[in-house]
Amino acid sequence: MFYNEHNPPHFHVEYQEYTAIISIENGIVKGEMPRKQLNLIFKWLDLHKAELLENWELSLSRQQLNKINPLNIDL
Repeated sequence: MFYNEHNPPHFHVEYQEYTAIISIENGIVKGEMPRKQLNLIFKWLDLHKAELLENWELSLSRQQLNKINPLNIDL
């Protein structure tokens, strides 16, 4: 998430040479991401949607963002 962003609320993801923008409210994806990584991103989004929207509001007022825990997975 970056400061001075545009609506709708979203966050940026990177994996190797892939980049994407994920809409927080409906999960719409712009860009490219391998299916496996995208599934993990969606799981994380489902768990932290409220926190992401709170951070979005904080970013609009240029306040410090709250830390959001990573997805805990067994490899």
